[in-house]
Amino acid sequence: MTYDYNTQRKKMNLPEYGRNVQKMVDHIKTIEDRDERNSAARTIIQIMGNLNPHLRDIGDFKHKLWDHLALMADFDLDIDSPYTPPEQAKFHEKPNEIPYQQGNIRYLHYGRIIELLIEAASEMDDGEEKEYLTNLIVNQMKKAYITWNRSQVSDEVIISDMKFLSAGRLKMTDGVKLLEAKDLVPPVRRKPQQSKQHSKQQSKQYNKKKGHNRH
Repeated sequence: MTYDYNTQRKKMNLPEYGRNVQKMVDHIKTIEDRDERNSAARTIIQIMGNLNPHLRDIGDFKHKLWDHLALMADFDLDIDSPYTPPEQAKFHEKPNEIPYQQGNIRYLHYGRIIELLIEAASEMDDGEEKEYLTNLIVNQMKKAYITWNRSQVSDEVIISDMKFLSAGRLKMTDGVKLLEAKDLVPPVRRKPQQSKQHSKQQSKQYNKKKGHNRH
């Protein structure tokens, strides 16, 4: 007896539709009569839609199903589709490379995003908007420092780091103070533990009750 293992079968382009639907697609490719082949294709589209009701929320629901049919047929299905078949080359294109920022981060605990925000704020014209963004940045820097180092830090250190990263282009607004550490990083709530004395009292009450029940 020979067994039919999935690992030995043809790889499916869209396995979410299942092996049976793939067999139907493979079969209609062998149908010679065009009208019959078109009718079979429409039937498969109905089955695919019933198997994936979540796709009905998509605006181009029907279009998506016909694209999936073409993909399952390896783009080798001669039918009268109501939509222009997708280009096969698009499914084999390599994704575009993400342009990562090059260069080392000066302070790891602040991260690259902070450096980018400082750079963007430094290029802004002086005014309320720049002051507001500067205050947000410096408080975020303090939060990042405390979260990374798990220790307190003076506001002077944070402000000095901001001046260094901005090459002196950002300054704190006079009279504005940084938020307190407790407002930036809420303390971790721990489950209160019973005192040893309270535990001993509970133990004595339990033993006393247990001894009374024996009599």
